[in-house]
Amino acid sequence: MSRTLLKEIALCIAIATSIGGWAQISAAQGTQNSDGRDWPVYGGTPENSRYSSLAQINRKNVKQLQVAWAFDTGESGGLQTSPIVVGRVLYAYSPSQKVIALDAATGSLLWKFDPGGQEWQPARGLAYWTDGKEKRILAGVTNLVYALDADTGNPIPSFGENGHIDLRKDLGRDPETQSIALTTPGVVYKNLLIVGGRDPETLPAPPGDVRAYNVRSGKLAWSFHTIPHPGEFGYDTWPKDAWKYIGSANNWAGMTIDQKRGILYVPTGSAASDFYGGNRLGDDLFADCLIALNAETGERIWHFQGVRHDIWDRDFPSPPTLVTVRRNGKEVDAVAQTTKQGFVYLFDRSNGQSLFPIEYRKYPASNVPGEVAAAEQPLPTKPAPYARQRLTEDMLTNRTPEAHRWAVQQFRKFRSEGQFVPFSVGQDTIVFPGFDGGAEWGGSALDPATGILYVNANELAWTGALAENNGSESSGRGTYQSQCSACHRDNMAGSPPQFPSLIGIASRMSRQEVIGRITKGQGRMPAFTNLTSDQLSAVVEYMMSGQSKELQSSGATPADIKYRFTGYNRFVDPEGYPAIAPPWGTLNAINLNTGEYAWKIPLGEYPELAAQGMKDTGSMNYGGPIVTAGGLLFIGASNFDRKFRAFDKSTGELLWETTLPFSGNATPATYEVGGRQYVVIAAGAGKDPRQGSGGIYVAFALPRASESHSRRKH
Repeated sequence: MSRTLLKEIALCIAIATSIGGWAQISAAQGTQNSDGRDWPVYGGTPENSRYSSLAQINRKNVKQLQVAWAFDTGESGGLQTSPIVVGRVLYAYSPSQKVIALDAATGSLLWKFDPGGQEWQPARGLAYWTDGKEKRILAGVTNLVYALDADTGNPIPSFGENGHIDLRKDLGRDPETQSIALTTPGVVYKNLLIVGGRDPETLPAPPGDVRAYNVRSGKLAWSFHTIPHPGEFGYDTWPKDAWKYIGSANNWAGMTIDQKRGILYVPTGSAASDFYGGNRLGDDLFADCLIALNAETGERIWHFQGVRHDIWDRDFPSPPTLVTVRRNGKEVDAVAQTTKQGFVYLFDRSNGQSLFPIEYRKYPASNVPGEVAAAEQPLPTKPAPYARQRLTEDMLTNRTPEAHRWAVQQFRKFRSEGQFVPFSVGQDTIVFPGFDGGAEWGGSALDPATGILYVNANELAWTGALAENNGSESSGRGTYQSQCSACHRDNMAGSPPQFPSLIGIASRMSRQEVIGRITKGQGRMPAFTNLTSDQLSAVVEYMMSGQSKELQSSGATPADIKYRFTGYNRFVDPEGYPAIAPPWGTLNAINLNTGEYAWKIPLGEYPELAAQGMKDTGSMNYGGPIVTAGGLLFIGASNFDRKFRAFDKSTGELLWETTLPFSGNATPATYEVGGRQYVVIAAGAGKDPRQGSGGIYVAFALPRASESHSRRKH
C-alpha cells in the first residue's frame, strides 16, 4: 500500500474520531430512501442486483477517486461483510462479529454492539427492518440472531429471549448438540425475518430448515423442511427416516424475495456428509435446489434440483438475482442462479420454466461399495460455462519447465474426466472448477438496462478421494478421521490457506485454545458441539501429541459412515501457484437476453509474478461486483494483489485501481450522502498468509472541489 494512501487513511480516521458527537445526532435522522441513494439490503436491492442508479462517479471522472474516509476496527481476522447504508448511517461487522454503525459521510463510529464473545465466523452482512417509525438491525452472531435498535445498537428485549433468538432451537433435535451459524443475513418480507444457516459438512449435522420469524416478537412463523418429513413432497427421494439423522441441505448462501409476488427464492447446498452418500441413497430433495416458496407461508411453489444425490459439494453458492429479460419480443420476469461448476441457470420466476434448454446427461457410476451415484445430471446448454470444465494435460502450467514437469507427473496419477465423476478409494479425482467455484458467495451483479449479468469466478483445480473408515470411532484418531480429516486431511497437512495445517499445532496453540476452537469454531470451521467430553479430549490429544487414546465413555458417537473424504487438495505446484495454465480467476459479462458473452477478462494477479512479466493471470477471488448507472463495475475480491478496481461495464476496460490495506475479499457498496456518492469496501484479507489480516472499511469519493450535483438515471 502506498505511503500516500496510508496517510490519507490515518487522517480520515483522525477526523472521523473527532466528529463523533455530531454524527451521533445525525444517526437519528436516517431514513430508508427509495431513490437509489441508500444501499439498504444485502445485495443492494431487493432483487439482489447489486446495482445502483447513482451516476456521479462515472467513466469520465472515476480516475479522480480518492479516499474519503476509513474506519479501522482495530481487529485482525479478515472481513467478508458487504455493509448496508440507510440514510446517513452505515451498518457493518468487525472481524470478531461486533456490530458497528458509522456515519456514512465521515466514517466516525456512532455505536458498537458487543455480544460478549470473540467470534471469528464469516459475517457477510446485516438485515434492516422498519415500519416507518421503528427501525431494527437484525444481526447474526454465530447461532444467535439479535434485533438491535438502529439508532442506539441496544438489543430490543421484546424480541425472542432478551433481544435474540437461538437458531439451534426449532429444528426437532436437541438444541445443545446442534451446530449452526448465520453467516449470510436473513431477508425481510413484511414483518418476517427469513433465515437459513451454515451447517457442518460431516455428520452429525442439523437439518437445513428454512425458517421465518416474526420480526417484532422473534416467534417462529413457519418452517420449510429441506429434508422432507413423512407425507411431505420429496420424502420418497430419501431413505425412510432420513429426516431424523441426515443433516444440512441448508441455505448458507442467502436468499432473494420478489416483494411484489411474495415469492422467496432459496438456493440450497449439499446434504451431509458431502462426499459419501451411501446412507442417503436417492436424489435427495431439496439438497442442491433452487426453491421458490410462498414468503408468507413457506409453502413450495416450484423447485429445480441442480445436482442429484450430490457427492461433490456442488452447493448453489450465492443468492439468485431477479431480472427481466426479452423473449420472443416480450418481457419475462426471471431469476438467475450461478453455480460453483461455472453455469448460469435462468428460470421464469412464476413457474420455474427454464428460459434456456437444459440437457440431462449421463455420468459414470460410483465404484465405491454402498454408493449409488445419480445416472443423470442437468446442465444448461446456454449460456456457455464461465469456467473451463475438464482439465487435460495440455492445460497444465508452463510457468517454468520444472513446474510443468511436476504438474504432468502429478496429473497422470489423477482421474480427470470432467464434471460429476464420483470419487474413488485410493485415487484422487480432479474437481474442476474446484470446490470454491466457479462462482462463490460474493454474488453477481445485474445491469437492469441491458440484462447483462456480471459474475467473477475462480478457475483452479482441486482433487479429492475417499478412504475406508477403520470401523470404529472409539479413539482419538477415529474421531479425527470422521470429523476433521475432510478439511485438514488424514495427515493433518490441510490445504492452506483455506484449510490450515494442524502439523505442529502444539507449538502454536495451548490445549485450551484448541478445545475452544473446536467447540466454538472459527472462520470456515463450524462448532463441533456434538462431541462428548471424552471424544473432545481424545481428539485434542491426538492432534497435539499423535497419541490415539481409546474412548472410555459410552456416549453417543458421530454417525457411522463407511467411507470418509480424505481432504481438500488444491492442485498447486511446489511453489504454491496453480498447476494449470491461466486464467486462474475471471470476470465475466453475460447477456441474459441472448445467453452470449459481452466480454470476459482475467481478474487479479500475483504481484511477484507480475513483476517478472507474468501479468493478468487472474487469481483466486472472493467477494462480488457491483454495477452503477455511471457505466462502472466495481470489484475487489482478488486474494493476492490487494487491488480495488473499476471497469467499464460495457467493455471490461480497466479505468481505475487502487491498493487497499488488505485484500478486499468482500462485495462493495455504493450510496449517496449530502449530494456526494461514495463507494465502500471492507478490506480484511485472511486468505493470503503472507499479508496477514485486518478489518478496515475504506470509502472512496470524488474530490469535493470537482464534485457536481448527483445525476441518476431511473
